[in-house]
Amino acid sequence: MEILVVDCQYDFIDGTLACGHSEAAVKNIIAFINANPAAKVFYSADNHSPKHCSYIPNGGTWPVHCQAGTHGAELHASFTTDIENPEQRPNDCTVYRKGEDDGREEYSAFEAKNIAGEKLCDILGREVVVTGIATEFCVKESVLALLKSGRKVTVKADMLGWVDAENHKKTLGELAEMGATVA
Repeated sequence: MEILVVDCQYDFIDGTLACGHSEAAVKNIIAFINANPAAKVFYSADNHSPKHCSYIPNGGTWPVHCQAGTHGAELHASFTTDIENPEQRPNDCTVYRKGEDDGREEYSAFEAKNIAGEKLCDILGREVVVTGIATEFCVKESVLALLKSGRKVTVKADMLGWVDAENHKKTLGELAEMGATVA
């Protein structure tokens, strides 16, 4: 089994774009990882420059968030402190960054790259469990890209954070209709 943890970064948990259920989602993800010590775990992370097109000051939709090198861009520390198997913790090989092109919004983690320049889509296997933040945006787009690539995707509903609870539920329904298993 492979687990994709989407954008569990401080700005989406308690920062400029704090999402509902995000703290609980992180705890549930860690419990799930610890219950599956043989699973491979991959992490995606927004990693923007101050000039990113998604920022309101630059004409975008969102407040400034996940700027490279800031606390808000860091993955929640408990992924390092509370995951029992060290091989499942975030590291240079398993963290895939996205949103580094200032002129392009990049919700999906599908083409995110690690420090070695490897793309997530080239590394992930055929069956992926998707967790993370936020259901209606980065999780949704990552799941759709994985499905389009022919992968079998399971979305863990209790391991998600969301912008809006009603849209979260609606998005889960849409993902199920598109072929994802929502558990």
